Amino acid sequence: MAAYIIYLLIIGLVAGALARLLLPGRDPIGLLGTVILGVVGSFVGGFLGDEIQLHHWSHTFHSSGLLWSVLGALIVLGIARLTTHGRD
Repeated sequence: MAAYIIYLLIIGLVAGALARLLLPGRDPIGLLGTVILGVVGSFVGGFLGDEIQLHHWSHTFHSSGLLWSVLGALIVLGIARLTTHGRD
């Protein structure tokens, strides 16, 4: 179980970092925020992928899972920016 949590955090960090690179801008969220962005994005991307039947939940690494995680993180980051626009 601990290995799965570490795996989830690493994938979250990678997905969050890629999302922040692909959608550049000022996001003062730090390392922990990037991990949380990636983990939430993984759930969003996994849900979307599962809904359109292109991805199924698995406990092993699949590159399509990482792609869906990044897509989900992009969606979450975009929504976060829309809702916090002007609060700087």
